Amino acid sequence: MSSPWFACKNILLVRLDNLGDVLLTTPAFRAVKTSVPQARLTLLASPVGAQIKEFDPDLDDVIVYQAPWMDPWHKRPQDSQYEQQMISLLRERHFDGAIIFTSFRQSALPSAYLCYLADIPLRAAASIDGPGSLLTMRHKHPEQMMHEVERGLDLVGALDMACDEKDMVLQVPSTARENLRQRLAAFELDPTHPLIVVHPGCSMPARTYPWEMYAEVISLLVRQLQASVIVTGMEDERPLVENILNHVPVGQRDAVYALAGVLPFTEFCALIQHADLTITNNTGPMHVSAAVKTPVVALFALTNPPEQWGPWHVPHQQLYHEVSCRLCYQRICPYQHECLRLVSPQMVVDAAQSLLNSSPSTPSEDVNSDWLSAGEVQ
Repeated sequence: MSSPWFACKNILLVRLDNLGDVLLTTPAFRAVKTSVPQARLTLLASPVGAQIKEFDPDLDDVIVYQAPWMDPWHKRPQDSQYEQQMISLLRERHFDGAIIFTSFRQSALPSAYLCYLADIPLRAAASIDGPGSLLTMRHKHPEQMMHEVERGLDLVGALDMACDEKDMVLQVPSTARENLRQRLAAFELDPTHPLIVVHPGCSMPARTYPWEMYAEVISLLVRQLQASVIVTGMEDERPLVENILNHVPVGQRDAVYALAGVLPFTEFCALIQHADLTITNNTGPMHVSAAVKTPVVALFALTNPPEQWGPWHVPHQQLYHEVSCRLCYQRICPYQHECLRLVSPQMVVDAAQSLLNSSPSTPSEDVNSDWLSAGEVQ
């Protein structure tokens, strides 16, 4: 306990990418709070990642920052005044230390430089780059594949910060659950039928299951599983959802409900928590589902390692088809989406049925569609 970190009273936690990435870091946030209970924890996050503040009691505050090195296709004006203002704000807050969380393909050094210029005396991150004086503690993760949750815990573990709880932290407000209950009352859902949330959108086109196949999945869920299906999405995903629903057979539409662009994020999380199952891409709602312990079928494009980014500590199935171009890290697929397109809608529904029939203690699994086509779903 001689480390200067344990004397800190004001710690900055930096995670500047998407909401799902921030969710995966919440176990590490908890480890910091548990180990340094007197410290005030402030999260520096992107606008979408900052939404976690409403759900994580370990965080005392959040600062919103759209970092230019995190989102190269984001059309933020190229004006360094944003960075100058953020440096001034951080300096005014007098942080004792900053812990910078990044994925293995991101460099921690831009954030470290920001914190250095803000005169934050302790700066820790995992880095394979030569940080010079930008970091006061440089950590190297083990070379073997680690889940993103484990990477965050490994970083804070190098600072001797740990806790027994390893689940993600997402506490849905009771007001959101009540508002959702009133909203769903209008649908007159049959409680004897499974309630399945389908979230077809994704900010990364290469990770998105084809819309016409989602339409067939929804049709099969209603016809084969007698499910009630709620299709969700952001405001800008309304056209996608409408297009999908227009291609669901008329005879099944009475059991399908659209809530794209309607739910506040708190109610969206309450809906996922209320549902029996979620079906989505490798995107934020997949991690929301895992955080609230709702089983999830993840249509997992092989743009990223499924072992690193899959659902954490929840019954799930990751569906994909092995391809030679796996781990491409592309935003837009240069080919024909074979890693997803070769996962048929019937395979998705079979996976959903398997999870619905399983007990909560059933081990989670990653399912390659080559196995599925051989009828070996477990």
